[in-house]
Amino acid sequence: MKKILVTGGAGFIGSHLCKKLLDKNNIVYCLDNFYSSHRENIEDMFGDNNFKFIEQDIVSNLDFKVDEIYNLACPASPVAYQMDPVKTIETCFIGATNVLKLASKLNIRVLQASTSEVYGDPLVHPQNENYNGNVNPVGIRSCYDEGKRAAETLFFDYSRQFNVDIKVVRIFNTFGPKMQIDDGRVVSNFICQALNGEDISIYGDGNQTRSFCFVEDMVEGLISMMKSEKFKGPVNLGNPQEITIKKLAQEIIEMTSSSSKIIHLELPEDDPLKRKPDISLAQEHLGWYPKVSRSEGLKKTISYFRK
Repeated sequence: MKKILVTGGAGFIGSHLCKKLLDKNNIVYCLDNFYSSHRENIEDMFGDNNFKFIEQDIVSNLDFKVDEIYNLACPASPVAYQMDPVKTIETCFIGATNVLKLASKLNIRVLQASTSEVYGDPLVHPQNENYNGNVNPVGIRSCYDEGKRAAETLFFDYSRQFNVDIKVVRIFNTFGPKMQIDDGRVVSNFICQALNGEDISIYGDGNQTRSFCFVEDMVEGLISMMKSEKFKGPVNLGNPQEITIKKLAQEIIEMTSSSSKIIHLELPEDDPLKRKPDISLAQEHLGWYPKVSRSEGLKKTISYFRK
């Protein structure tokens, strides 16, 4: 039975990870300050004696005796991370510093949840881990994109300089139950608009692509990476099944039997036109690949939002 710290544990992916780790008979310390998450995500775990909740900001000092750390603490949707960009980049960098100092002190393994946004608006397709990205360092998304890039740098420097046992994963678009209604992510936006019979708003012409991974698969990937030996990453975790945003909207309208119409709005600054992970490294080193189809995942997510 391991003691595992999950920072950002009340978030969308973090809450699913906490539950999975509890199911695997671990003691889980969930750290969160509810900046972009909700208590409802973890309420079903409060009755479990192996679940310990700490309401704390990751930019403050961390002092726990644990065996592993998953660092997921950071607002991850554009609405959340652009609300206070200074707070976002501080969370990325100072938060990473704090978990690395704790991991170094305790001589334990620490996993950084990075993002596909480190690739920016990519000039290589699909994106593999050797691609260094095409990121605007001074744009409205830079607080998140460059914050995560800086955190990756810090992780590898701590590994080289202090021999900290690190893991770095790059999370591509993920969806599923416990997404927030107002988080600005495309799947939650489209489902909520469709269920309410509202116009579905697409930014740009809708021909930009994304690749969507169901949250259960993502959590399995995170745990597999934490268990792996020698391989530090970075490694892409995502579903390589690519789809245009327009086609996704049409799928959700059909699956919800909605009367919604599609409308087009201006494309936000630095919004990437393509996004598709090359998951060869994940398959080679972790034996991991997504098993839940987009259709199956959307059915479960739509059912969650209906409730």
